[in-house]
Amino acid sequence: MKNRTVNAVAILGIFSLISILTVQFVWIHNTRQLQQEYIDIQQREDSLNLREFAQQARAALRNVLTQLNQNEDPNNIYGAIKQVSYQHYTVDISDEIQPFYLETLLKKEFYLQDIQQDFLYGIYDCFIDSIELSGLITFDKDSIYAKQQLPLKDITPESLNLTKDGHYFTVFFPNLKLDKIEAASSFSPIAYLLIVVIFVVVFFAFSLGIIIRQKRLSEVKNDFINNMTHELKTPISTISLSSELLLRLELPQDEEKMRKYASIIYKENKRLEKQVERVLNIAKLDKDKVILNKEEIDLIAILEEVRENFNFNQAQGGGQIQLNYLSDQARIFADPVHLTNVLFNLVDNAVKYCKLSPAIQMSIQEEKEGYRIEIQDNGIGIRKEDQKLIFDKFYRVPTGNIHDVKGFGLGLYYVKLIVEAHQGKIDVRSNPDKGTTFSIWLPLR
Repeated sequence: MKNRTVNAVAILGIFSLISILTVQFVWIHNTRQLQQEYIDIQQREDSLNLREFAQQARAALRNVLTQLNQNEDPNNIYGAIKQVSYQHYTVDISDEIQPFYLETLLKKEFYLQDIQQDFLYGIYDCFIDSIELSGLITFDKDSIYAKQQLPLKDITPESLNLTKDGHYFTVFFPNLKLDKIEAASSFSPIAYLLIVVIFVVVFFAFSLGIIIRQKRLSEVKNDFINNMTHELKTPISTISLSSELLLRLELPQDEEKMRKYASIIYKENKRLEKQVERVLNIAKLDKDKVILNKEEIDLIAILEEVRENFNFNQAQGGGQIQLNYLSDQARIFADPVHLTNVLFNLVDNAVKYCKLSPAIQMSIQEEKEGYRIEIQDNGIGIRKEDQKLIFDKFYRVPTGNIHDVKGFGLGLYYVKLIVEAHQGKIDVRSNPDKGTTFSIWLPLR
């Protein structure tokens, strides 16, 4: 997959995400506008209904007061009726009245004013400083009104805030409710939008990650095939040429050349066999299939062996290697074969990826419940973006068409696989042209 294709997918995904966010935002904005308009209309309707009810209640109470004060001046009626709340009214009176008579007048006038609400009343007498509320008088279409003998528990003179000033009666409509229509919480649509955004972003990021990973795997596969072809082509060509020359020899005169060409064929065949076997073995080395034959070993002894091997191979090259340690022994339980291969791999990489004479520093120090081994070189270094990928199977740092360093990208994969099989950890620190340091921590057991 080309970079252009990945970029096109990313751009289309971002455009789709922006489109979804825009549509969702416009939809939420329009919905909230319509909701607010509905609330305003409903509130106006409720206000008109309450205003109409208040007019009906005032008219009914005015008629009741007129009938109670038949001998007084009608002008005194105005101002006697007070609305404490939309449910509560008080009416000033000058004479004593009988509760039953007041109840009868209230039922009659409420019926005439088409007030179909339950109510209760109370008469306050300032001379005796007492008030007693009636029971709840319920509206019934058949019997018009029926009196409930027990008063409401939650409605008391104190709850109605009745004053001790004057002589009056009060009427309260407990079931008249002021329906407050509130807008839906602003958190709800925003939460919905956030959930959609998070879901889409996660899905898009996941999909884009898979595409990029597949692209990288494809590049790694192509690089591996190129390296494999390059590595196998050389011994095959050598074997082919040697075989052809061997066939042209005239025996027994050219017996010495025959042995020479046969030796070349044998060596190249062994080289080819090792390369194929290495690939097959790495393919089989899965985390669940790694079998370790652990025993008590001395890490310092293994590092000394690595140093001796380096000095032998670099005797003519002028390379240097140093081993630093504090104690004489560093014993752990590990697989000596695999662990030795790990250290040889790291030192071999330090030699291969060095433009100058290799200078390698190996050190070992004891840490809590384990030992840390560090191998530092003066090689070409590794870029930061490649450091996260160097332990992947078949991955090699891109070098273009230059194949000066041979390999299949399996060495560091094998190193990490074995270290983790020992329950250890491996880290890398590197800067281009300034060398690389591999740090391995291995537990005691």
